[in-house]
Amino acid sequence: MTDATSPANTSGEPEDTKLKRVMGPGLLLLFIVGDVLGTGIYALTGEVAAEVGGIVWLPFLVAFLLATVTACSYLELVTKYPKAAGAALYTHKAFGVHFLTFLVAFAVMSSGITSASTASRAFAENFGESTGLGSGAFGVTAVSLAFIALLAAVNLRGVGESVKMNVVFTCIELSGLVIIILIGAWALAGGEGDFSRAVDFSAAEEEGGLFWPVIAATTLAFFAMVGFEDSVNMAEESKKPSRIFPKVLLAGLLITGVIYLLVSVTAIALVEVEDLSQGATPLLKVVEAGAPWFPLSVFGVITMCAVANSALINMLMASRLLYGMAEENVLPSVLGRVLPNRRTPWIAILFTTALAAGLIVFVGAVPELGGTTALLLLAVFAVVNVAVLVLRSDKVDHDHFTAPLGLPWLGAASCAFFVGPWTGRDPVQYLIAGILLGIGVVLWAGTVAWMKSKGQEPGGDDADMNELAQ
Repeated sequence: MTDATSPANTSGEPEDTKLKRVMGPGLLLLFIVGDVLGTGIYALTGEVAAEVGGIVWLPFLVAFLLATVTACSYLELVTKYPKAAGAALYTHKAFGVHFLTFLVAFAVMSSGITSASTASRAFAENFGESTGLGSGAFGVTAVSLAFIALLAAVNLRGVGESVKMNVVFTCIELSGLVIIILIGAWALAGGEGDFSRAVDFSAAEEEGGLFWPVIAATTLAFFAMVGFEDSVNMAEESKKPSRIFPKVLLAGLLITGVIYLLVSVTAIALVEVEDLSQGATPLLKVVEAGAPWFPLSVFGVITMCAVANSALINMLMASRLLYGMAEENVLPSVLGRVLPNRRTPWIAILFTTALAAGLIVFVGAVPELGGTTALLLLAVFAVVNVAVLVLRSDKVDHDHFTAPLGLPWLGAASCAFFVGPWTGRDPVQYLIAGILLGIGVVLWAGTVAWMKSKGQEPGGDDADMNELAQ
C-alpha cells in the first residue's frame, strides 16, 4: 500500500551510501528467512512445550501474529526512510531526543548481540553433542568464543561474502526443518506418533486457565520470530529498498510462520512433553524418535548451520546499526569508519564482537539470553509503533508503504503488554536487560562528553537529520 499523496518519484533510494548495495529481492528474502528461522525453533521448542504442554504451536502462532503487526510499522518507516540504523533512526525522527535515540540504538544492538551469543552457545552445545569435542562448561565457552571470532572475520571481509554464507546456511537450515516436517508426515502415514497431543489443552488449563500459560510461553516463542527487524538495518545495502521491502518482508514472515507451526506440531506428536523439554537440542530428539535410522550427526550439523546463520545475521545487523547511528552523529564518528577496499564498518564490527564475547563468558545460558533478546526488542517495537503514528504527518518525495489503519496502535499496546512482569518472564531477564541498558546510559554520558569535546553537537541539527533520512 502506498501513500496516495506522494509525488511520482518511486526510487526512495539515496545513492551516496558508503556501503555496497548487493541485496536484491532474492537475497533479502533469504536474509529474512535465514534470520527468523534458526536458534529459536532449534533451541527453544522444548522450553515452550514445558510451559503449555501439547499446544506448543499456539505460542508460536501468537508470536507470529504479534511480529506481523509490528512488521507493518517497520515497513512504513523503512520504505519512507530507507537508511541504515532502523529503529534508532525512526525514534530520532519522531522524538528528536538524543538520549532516547541512543538507548533505542543500544537496546537494538544489545538484542542482536544477545541473540548472537545465544546462537553461539547453541552452536557450541550442538557441536559438542555431535562430535564429542568441546563438551563441558569450559569447552562450550571456548567453542562459542572461537565461533564468534570467526563470524567477525567473515563480517570484516565484506557484506557480499556474508550474504553468500547466509544463502548457504539458510538453505541448509531450511532442509533441516523440512526433514522434521517430512518425518512427521511419515510418522502420521505409518500410524506412529500421537498427533492428538497437539490439541491437548489440559496441561495449560491445569495452571489455572489457558490465557496466562500461553502468554508466558509466547514470551519465549517470540524469540523465534525476531529477526525480521534486522533487515531494515541493511537498507543501505539493498537495491531499491522502498520498492522491494513490503512484499519480501511479509513473504518471509509468512514462510517462517507456516514452517514453525508445522515443526512444532510434529515435535509434540513424536516426543512426549517431558522429554522434549529436557536438554538444549529438542529437535534432535524428534529425529531420533521419528526416524531412528537417520544419522543424528548429519542433523547435528544442520542445527549448527541454523544457529550459525542467526549469529552471523545478528552480528551483521548490530555492526550496521552502530555504523548508521555514527553517520547520524548520534554515536561517535569513529564507529562509522569503514575499510577502504572492503567497505565494511570495521570499528563497529570489533566493538560488537567484544560485547558478544563478554556475554558468552559471563552469562551464557540460552533461555536467559533468548528471553532478554525478546524483552529488549518488544520494548523497542512499542516505541517504533508509536513513532509511526508521530511521523504520519512527515511527507517524503517518494511512494512508500502505509501500515493499515489501527495496526500501529495494536502493535504498541501488545508489545508494551508483553514487556511487563505479569507475563511470567524470568526476573533474571530484566536484570540482564537492566545491566545492558545501564551500560548504555554510561556510554551515552561518555559519548555526549566526548562529542562536545570535539565541538560536535550530539544528534546533529534538524537539517542534518532530514538530509540523512531522505
